[in-house]
Amino acid sequence: MTTNQNNPYFSFPGITAEEMYLLNQATADLNESQLRNFQMIYSTKRKNPGDVLLFCILGFFGLAGIQRFVLGQIGMGILYFFTGGLCVIGTIVDLVNHKQLANEYNRDMIYESYQIAKMGA
Repeated sequence: MTTNQNNPYFSFPGITAEEMYLLNQATADLNESQLRNFQMIYSTKRKNPGDVLLFCILGFFGLAGIQRFVLGQIGMGILYFFTGGLCVIGTIVDLVNHKQLANEYNRDMIYESYQIAKMGA
């Protein structure tokens, strides 16, 4: 396992152990050029769990569903917006599960970034 100084992923705010594991597994077979491309692509797509938490909190102030829009779940975002965060219950559930929501999104972005990096170089 690499140390904190050698691993560029430690610079990502709010990175979880699960995300770090997935990043290390996904990039193990990339060459140096592909790895640089992957890091550049993934860093622009990744969502910080703290940001998702902030968007969930905004749901209590009349902006329900922003977290779902940010995570690319447009249909759920519209549903939350028009139902007041599913009568606030959905917003509370998202508030509790904000790390899981961010991890699921980031896992998909790891896969997508890997595919792009693999094709690019």
